[in-house]
Amino acid sequence: MKKLAIGEIKLESGEVLKQVEVAYETYGTYDQKRGNAVLVCHALTGDVHVAGDEFRAGWWEGLVGPGMPIDTNRYYVICSNVLGGCYGTTGPASVNPDTGKPYGSAFPMVTIRDMVHTQYRFLQELGIEQLYAVIGGSMGGMQVYEWAISYPTFMKLVVPIATCTRFSAIAIAYNDVGRQAIMNDPDWQGGDYYPGAGPRRGLSVARMLGMITYRTAELFEERFGRSLQTETAASSFDTPFQIESYLRYQGEKLVERFDANSYLCLLKAMDTHDVGRGRGGIEQALSAIKAQVVGIGISNDLLYPLDHQREMIELIRSHGTRAEFFTIDSKYGHDAFLVEFHKMGRILAPYFS
Repeated sequence: MKKLAIGEIKLESGEVLKQVEVAYETYGTYDQKRGNAVLVCHALTGDVHVAGDEFRAGWWEGLVGPGMPIDTNRYYVICSNVLGGCYGTTGPASVNPDTGKPYGSAFPMVTIRDMVHTQYRFLQELGIEQLYAVIGGSMGGMQVYEWAISYPTFMKLVVPIATCTRFSAIAIAYNDVGRQAIMNDPDWQGGDYYPGAGPRRGLSVARMLGMITYRTAELFEERFGRSLQTETAASSFDTPFQIESYLRYQGEKLVERFDANSYLCLLKAMDTHDVGRGRGGIEQALSAIKAQVVGIGISNDLLYPLDHQREMIELIRSHGTRAEFFTIDSKYGHDAFLVEFHKMGRILAPYFS
């Protein structure tokens, strides 16, 4: 992982973050004449390690890498940690240059638009004058739409996957339950828990809820059903079902690698996501898109219904922009974009050939 200092960033709120750093990884070789740069935008708890290497698997290694649909022998792939994150880019756990201490509760609210503006500044500092494509799923897909509207001539292709142009009420509701779990943990301390471990129990519960929304009832029934973790009868409140053990494991695993304040920061950025804000509405905002759009939706996605995604593609087409929409059928639900590499690859490969 590398870092690049990009100076001050003025946020949508009007607040200014000083001495912003962006963490990133790159794969392949940049060829300015060919215009082969591809920006990958990560999801909520994702990081910059999009492609695998000899030391560690990448979260999209089935799609990005040598010989993969997005072939790093041909394309220069860039993935940066979002503003407000906890994997190297300036976020709540970073040192506030005005105080010499972690921002904590003083870290300002950021939006998806702020993240994209920061990425644009970062790419300018990196010397990237043009992108071939911007691609991402979930929160990453929100960034893709913002890219297409905010910087319409900066790329030729945008691929929003399992995402939306504005966050739905039910998705905001799920986020708030997770948020309340964190904020009602006494160890959150109003966000000023550094250098302590923070609200581990609250963050774990928030992740458990998230995992339920990312998958499908069909998958949980197939994988766990009513199987018990032990032979002990389910006679207490703390029952030993395998599904419970799985969710708790996922919660504990996230606690070891993610900062609770960043989780809260990014949840709120998703909640406030609306490409039509300040632009005359969503339809007017989508009319600014110039790049070719390839949307991918997932059946049984609880958070990002297909109807909304399909409607957005139709609106883009109505303005004369080339746009296509594909659907992936998967029992994995929303998480299919992180799992179904073969199905995703068949759709993506022709656009990166």
